[in-house]
Amino acid sequence: MSIFVDETTKVVYQGLTGSQGRYYGLLNREYGTQVVAGTNPKKAGTDIEGIPVFASVADAVQATGATASCIFIPAPGVRDAVMEAAEGGVTFVAVITEGVPAHDEAWFYNKLRRDFPQVRLLGPNCPGIISPGKCNIGITAGHITKEAVPGAKNVGIVSRSGTLTYQALYELKAQNIGVTTCVGIGGDPVPGTSFIDCLRAFEADPETHAVMMIGEIGGSAEEEAAEFIAASMTKPVSAYIAGQTAPAGKKMGHAGAIVSGGKGTAAAKMEALAAAGVKVGRNPTEAGELMVEIVKKL
Repeated sequence: MSIFVDETTKVVYQGLTGSQGRYYGLLNREYGTQVVAGTNPKKAGTDIEGIPVFASVADAVQATGATASCIFIPAPGVRDAVMEAAEGGVTFVAVITEGVPAHDEAWFYNKLRRDFPQVRLLGPNCPGIISPGKCNIGITAGHITKEAVPGAKNVGIVSRSGTLTYQALYELKAQNIGVTTCVGIGGDPVPGTSFIDCLRAFEADPETHAVMMIGEIGGSAEEEAAEFIAASMTKPVSAYIAGQTAPAGKKMGHAGAIVSGGKGTAAAKMEALAAAGVKVGRNPTEAGELMVEIVKKL
Protein backbone atom coordinates (compact mmCIF):
# COMPACT_ATOMS: atom_id res chain seq x y z
CA MET A 1 0.00 0.00 0.00
CA SER A 2 0.92 3.65 0.08
CA ILE A 3 0.02 6.51 2.39
CA PHE A 4 -1.94 9.68 1.54
CA VAL A 5 -1.88 9.24 -2.28
CA ASP A 6 -2.02 6.34 -4.74
CA GLU A 7 -2.92 5.45 -8.33
CA THR A 8 -6.53 6.56 -7.80
CA THR A 9 -5.56 10.11 -6.77
CA LYS A 10 -6.68 12.78 -9.24
CA VAL A 11 -4.66 16.01 -9.09
CA VAL A 12 -5.41 19.59 -10.07
CA TYR A 13 -2.40 21.88 -10.53
CA GLN A 14 -2.85 25.42 -9.26
CA GLY A 15 -0.25 27.17 -11.36
CA LEU A 16 -0.29 24.73 -14.30
CA THR A 17 -0.12 27.61 -16.78
CA GLY A 18 3.13 28.92 -15.25
CA SER A 19 6.52 27.63 -16.33
CA GLN A 20 7.28 25.50 -13.25
CA GLY A 21 3.72 24.27 -12.81
CA ARG A 22 3.56 23.27 -16.46
CA TYR A 23 6.93 21.51 -16.41
CA TYR A 24 6.23 19.41 -13.32
CA GLY A 25 2.55 18.91 -14.06
CA LEU A 26 3.41 17.33 -17.40
CA LEU A 27 6.31 15.40 -15.87
CA ASN A 28 4.03 14.00 -13.18
CA ARG A 29 1.47 13.02 -15.82
CA GLU A 30 4.19 11.29 -17.82
CA TYR A 31 5.09 9.36 -14.65
CA GLY A 32 1.55 8.03 -14.51
CA THR A 33 -0.10 10.43 -12.06
CA GLN A 34 -3.68 11.35 -12.87
CA VAL A 35 -3.13 15.07 -13.54
CA VAL A 36 -6.68 15.94 -14.52
CA ALA A 37 -6.82 19.75 -14.41
CA GLY A 38 -5.14 23.09 -13.97
CA THR A 39 -6.51 26.40 -12.72
CA ASN A 40 -6.16 29.96 -13.94
CA PRO A 41 -9.21 32.27 -13.98
CA LYS A 42 -7.76 34.19 -16.93
CA LYS A 43 -7.21 31.07 -19.03
CA ALA A 44 -10.28 28.99 -18.19
CA GLY A 45 -11.45 26.97 -21.17
CA THR A 46 -7.95 26.44 -22.56
CA ASP A 47 -5.72 23.42 -22.01
CA ILE A 48 -2.08 22.51 -21.45
CA GLU A 49 -1.25 19.60 -23.75
CA GLY A 50 -4.67 18.12 -23.21
CA ILE A 51 -5.02 18.99 -19.51
CA PRO A 52 -8.07 21.28 -19.18
CA VAL A 53 -7.72 24.60 -17.37
CA PHE A 54 -10.55 25.81 -15.12
CA ALA A 55 -11.29 29.11 -13.44
CA SER A 56 -11.18 27.61 -9.94
CA VAL A 57 -10.48 24.44 -8.00
CA ALA A 58 -14.20 24.06 -7.32
CA ASP A 59 -14.89 24.03 -11.07
CA ALA A 60 -12.09 21.51 -11.62
CA VAL A 61 -13.36 19.22 -8.88
CA GLN A 62 -16.90 19.34 -10.23
CA ALA A 63 -15.77 18.52 -13.77
CA THR A 64 -13.01 15.97 -13.10
CA GLY A 65 -13.50 14.55 -9.62
CA ALA A 66 -10.07 15.80 -8.52
CA THR A 67 -9.18 14.82 -4.96
CA ALA A 68 -5.81 16.53 -4.57
CA SER A 69 -4.14 19.82 -5.43
CA CYS A 70 -0.53 20.74 -6.12
CA ILE A 71 0.28 24.42 -5.66
CA PHE A 72 2.93 26.22 -7.71
CA ILE A 73 1.45 29.66 -7.09
CA PRO A 74 4.02 32.39 -6.18
CA ALA A 75 4.45 32.88 -2.43
CA PRO A 76 2.21 35.98 -2.00
CA GLY A 77 -0.75 34.05 -3.44
CA VAL A 78 -0.31 30.77 -1.57
CA ARG A 79 -2.60 31.66 1.33
CA ASP A 80 -5.53 32.26 -1.01
CA ALA A 81 -4.62 29.24 -3.14
CA VAL A 82 -4.66 26.90 -0.14
CA MET A 83 -8.06 28.15 0.92
CA GLU A 84 -9.38 27.89 -2.65
CA ALA A 85 -8.28 24.26 -2.72
CA ALA A 86 -9.89 23.42 0.63
CA GLU A 87 -13.11 25.25 -0.19
CA GLY A 88 -13.10 23.66 -3.65
CA GLY A 89 -13.41 20.16 -2.24
CA VAL A 90 -10.02 18.47 -2.44
CA THR A 91 -8.74 16.57 0.58
CA PHE A 92 -4.98 16.69 -0.06
CA VAL A 93 -3.03 19.88 -0.78
CA ALA A 94 0.71 19.88 -1.55
CA VAL A 95 2.37 23.31 -1.52
CA ILE A 96 5.68 23.24 -3.39
CA THR A 97 6.23 27.02 -3.23
CA GLU A 98 9.07 28.31 -1.09
CA GLY A 99 9.28 31.69 0.63
CA VAL A 100 5.71 31.65 1.97
CA PRO A 101 5.50 34.16 4.87
CA ALA A 102 5.49 32.37 8.22
CA HIS A 103 2.41 34.28 9.41
CA ASP A 104 0.54 33.11 6.30
CA GLU A 105 1.60 29.51 7.02
CA ALA A 106 0.41 29.75 10.60
CA TRP A 107 -2.88 31.32 9.49
CA PHE A 108 -3.89 28.71 6.92
CA TYR A 109 -2.53 25.83 9.00
CA ASN A 110 -4.87 26.75 11.85
CA LYS A 111 -7.73 27.67 9.50
CA LEU A 112 -7.58 24.21 7.93
CA ARG A 113 -7.41 22.45 11.28
CA ARG A 114 -10.44 24.35 12.53
CA ASP A 115 -12.69 24.54 9.47
CA PHE A 116 -11.42 21.83 7.09
CA PRO A 117 -10.16 18.96 9.29
CA GLN A 118 -10.60 16.51 6.41
CA VAL A 119 -7.95 18.31 4.34
CA ARG A 120 -4.32 17.21 4.64
CA LEU A 121 -1.78 19.95 3.91
CA LEU A 122 1.77 19.04 2.83
CA GLY A 123 4.40 21.78 2.88
CA PRO A 124 4.90 24.62 2.09
CA ASN A 125 8.42 24.56 0.71
CA CYS A 126 8.53 20.83 0.12
CA PRO A 127 9.36 18.48 -2.77
CA GLY A 128 5.94 16.85 -2.50
CA ILE A 129 5.05 13.19 -2.22
CA ILE A 130 5.68 10.09 -4.32
CA SER A 131 4.27 6.59 -4.05
CA PRO A 132 6.62 4.92 -6.54
CA GLY A 133 4.87 3.43 -9.55
CA LYS A 134 1.54 4.91 -8.48
CA CYS A 135 1.53 8.68 -8.01
CA ASN A 136 4.02 11.55 -7.99
CA ILE A 137 2.85 14.99 -6.85
CA GLY A 138 5.56 17.66 -6.83
CA ILE A 139 9.16 17.81 -7.97
CA THR A 140 10.68 14.45 -6.97
CA ALA A 141 12.42 12.64 -9.82
CA GLY A 142 10.54 9.41 -10.42
CA HIS A 143 13.48 7.55 -11.93
CA ILE A 144 15.44 7.49 -8.65
CA THR A 145 12.76 5.47 -6.87
CA LYS A 146 12.07 1.75 -6.61
CA GLU A 147 8.46 0.64 -6.46
CA ALA A 148 7.35 -1.33 -3.42
CA VAL A 149 7.01 -5.05 -4.11
CA PRO A 150 4.09 -6.98 -2.59
CA GLY A 151 5.44 -9.54 -0.14
CA ALA A 152 8.86 -7.87 0.08
CA LYS A 153 10.20 -5.79 2.98
CA ASN A 154 9.41 -2.26 1.87
CA VAL A 155 10.36 1.07 3.44
CA GLY A 156 8.60 4.39 3.97
CA ILE A 157 10.52 7.68 3.93
CA VAL A 158 9.72 10.98 5.64
CA SER A 159 12.06 13.96 5.31
CA ARG A 160 12.35 17.65 6.13
CA SER A 161 15.09 18.11 3.53
CA GLY A 162 14.41 18.24 -0.19
CA THR A 163 17.76 17.17 -1.60
CA LEU A 164 18.34 14.56 1.10
CA THR A 165 14.92 13.12 0.29
CA TYR A 166 16.24 12.34 -3.16
CA GLN A 167 19.42 10.83 -1.78
CA ALA A 168 17.44 8.59 0.58
CA LEU A 169 15.36 7.32 -2.34
CA TYR A 170 18.48 6.71 -4.42
CA GLU A 171 20.32 4.95 -1.58
CA LEU A 172 17.45 2.49 -1.16
CA LYS A 173 17.01 1.92 -4.89
CA ALA A 174 20.73 1.14 -5.18
CA GLN A 175 20.19 -1.59 -2.58
CA ASN A 176 17.07 -2.90 -4.38
CA ILE A 177 14.76 -1.85 -1.54
CA GLY A 178 11.27 -0.74 -2.51
CA VAL A 179 9.55 2.34 -1.12
CA THR A 180 5.83 2.47 -0.36
CA THR A 181 5.68 6.27 -0.09
CA CYS A 182 8.22 9.07 0.30
CA VAL A 183 6.87 12.21 1.96
CA GLY A 184 8.80 15.48 1.86
CA ILE A 185 7.27 17.50 4.69
CA GLY A 186 9.37 20.61 4.05
CA GLY A 187 11.64 22.65 6.26
CA ASP A 188 9.51 25.70 7.04
CA PRO A 189 8.59 26.60 10.64
CA VAL A 190 4.90 25.60 10.25
CA PRO A 191 4.67 22.40 8.19
CA GLY A 192 1.20 21.18 7.33
CA THR A 193 2.16 17.53 7.85
CA SER A 194 4.56 16.46 10.60
CA PHE A 195 6.97 13.60 11.17
CA ILE A 196 4.46 12.10 13.59
CA ASP A 197 1.64 12.26 11.01
CA CYS A 198 3.76 10.22 8.61
CA LEU A 199 5.14 7.84 11.22
CA ARG A 200 1.60 7.08 12.40
CA ALA A 201 0.48 6.40 8.81
CA PHE A 202 3.49 4.18 8.08
CA GLU A 203 2.91 2.27 11.32
CA ALA A 204 -0.65 1.54 10.15
CA ASP A 205 0.37 0.54 6.60
CA PRO A 206 0.80 -3.25 6.32
CA GLU A 207 3.15 -3.00 3.32
CA THR A 208 5.58 -0.60 5.06
CA HIS A 209 7.95 -2.64 7.23
CA ALA A 210 10.47 0.04 8.28
CA VAL A 211 10.85 3.81 8.09
CA MET A 212 13.74 6.07 7.11
CA MET A 213 13.57 9.55 8.62
CA ILE A 214 15.60 12.58 7.54
CA GLY A 215 15.62 15.51 9.96
CA GLU A 216 17.64 18.66 10.41
CA ILE A 217 18.56 21.23 13.00
CA GLY A 218 16.05 23.70 14.37
CA GLY A 219 12.77 23.31 16.21
CA SER A 220 11.72 20.27 18.21
CA ALA A 221 9.98 18.11 15.58
CA GLU A 222 12.60 15.36 15.70
CA GLU A 223 12.53 15.15 19.50
CA GLU A 224 8.73 14.92 19.36
CA ALA A 225 9.04 12.21 16.73
CA ALA A 226 11.46 10.33 19.01
CA GLU A 227 8.86 10.36 21.79
CA PHE A 228 6.24 9.01 19.40
CA ILE A 229 8.56 6.30 18.12
CA ALA A 230 9.37 5.17 21.66
CA ALA A 231 5.72 5.09 22.68
CA SER A 232 3.86 3.99 19.55
CA MET A 233 6.06 2.53 16.81
CA THR A 234 6.62 -1.19 16.42
CA LYS A 235 8.45 -0.85 13.10
CA PRO A 236 12.21 -0.11 13.04
CA VAL A 237 13.45 3.35 12.07
CA SER A 238 16.75 4.67 10.77
CA ALA A 239 17.52 8.39 10.71
CA TYR A 240 19.93 11.12 9.75
CA ILE A 241 19.98 14.67 11.10
CA ALA A 242 21.40 17.33 8.77
CA GLY A 243 23.33 20.32 10.08
CA GLN A 244 25.66 18.58 12.52
CA THR A 245 28.36 21.23 12.09
CA ALA A 246 26.06 24.26 11.94
CA PRO A 247 27.02 27.14 14.26
CA ALA A 248 24.42 28.27 16.81
CA GLY A 249 22.34 31.28 15.79
CA LYS A 250 22.92 30.88 12.06
CA LYS A 251 20.01 30.03 9.79
CA MET A 252 21.07 27.17 7.57
CA GLY A 253 19.07 26.85 4.35
CA HIS A 254 15.52 26.19 5.47
CA ALA A 255 13.54 28.81 7.32
CA GLY A 256 13.08 26.42 10.23
CA ALA A 257 16.71 25.29 10.39
CA ILE A 258 18.10 27.56 13.08
CA VAL A 259 19.67 26.67 16.41
CA SER A 260 18.98 29.13 19.20
CA GLY A 261 19.33 29.13 22.96
CA GLY A 262 20.99 25.73 22.91
CA LYS A 263 17.86 24.14 21.47
CA GLY A 264 17.36 22.43 18.13
CA THR A 265 20.90 21.10 17.83
CA ALA A 266 21.74 18.06 15.77
CA ALA A 267 23.39 16.42 18.77
CA ALA A 268 20.24 16.73 20.91
CA LYS A 269 18.06 15.34 18.15
CA MET A 270 20.40 12.43 17.47
CA GLU A 271 20.55 11.63 21.17
CA ALA A 272 16.76 11.68 21.52
CA LEU A 273 16.29 9.42 18.49
CA ALA A 274 18.96 6.97 19.61
CA ALA A 275 17.35 6.78 23.05
CA ALA A 276 14.07 5.86 21.31
CA GLY A 277 15.74 2.91 19.60
CA VAL A 278 16.32 4.57 16.23
CA LYS A 279 19.45 3.64 14.26
CA VAL A 280 21.05 7.05 13.66
CA GLY A 281 23.55 7.55 10.85
CA ARG A 282 26.36 10.09 10.87
CA ASN A 283 25.69 10.89 7.21
CA PRO A 284 22.93 10.12 4.68
CA THR A 285 24.77 7.14 3.20
CA GLU A 286 25.28 5.57 6.62
CA ALA A 287 21.55 6.05 7.39
CA GLY A 288 20.83 4.15 4.18
CA GLU A 289 23.29 1.40 5.11
CA LEU A 290 21.64 1.09 8.52
CA MET A 291 18.29 0.66 6.79
CA VAL A 292 19.74 -2.09 4.61
CA GLU A 293 20.83 -3.90 7.79
CA ILE A 294 17.37 -3.41 9.28
CA VAL A 295 15.64 -4.81 6.19
CA LYS A 296 17.92 -7.87 6.11
CA LYS A 297 16.87 -8.74 9.67
CA LEU A 298 13.13 -8.35 9.09
